[in-house]
Amino acid sequence: MVRWSFLSSHARVLLCIARDPAVRLRDLAASLNMTERSAHGIVTDLADAGYVIKMKQGRRNSYQVQTQAPVSVPGTREPSVGDLLALFARASGSLPEVPPLPQAASGPGPTPPPAG
Repeated sequence: MVRWSFLSSHARVLLCIARDPAVRLRDLAASLNMTERSAHGIVTDLADAGYVIKMKQGRRNSYQVQTQAPVSVPGTREPSVGDLLALFARASGSLPEVPPLPQAASGPGPTPPPAG
């Protein structure tokens, strides 16, 4: 069983927020197979870095993804968050569902490919 994901937890949370800006942390955590505490920490990281703005609406938060924020990638023209979200958008303009991370399996993980 695969124990890693191509996208980081931060990227997966960002995709979920982009798909549903009013998502509750509890639902976000459950959909990505992580704890609420982890989800809260990641959302805080994204907000502190300027990728997401938290907005209080009554007793709930909603979020606004800052699509113009640059993604710092060494050696590139620094694509924006919007550029990356567009890669995941369907032709209809909606973002795909983000599957949960796989559960950690016991035993050794997959053997990495040889370098070279």
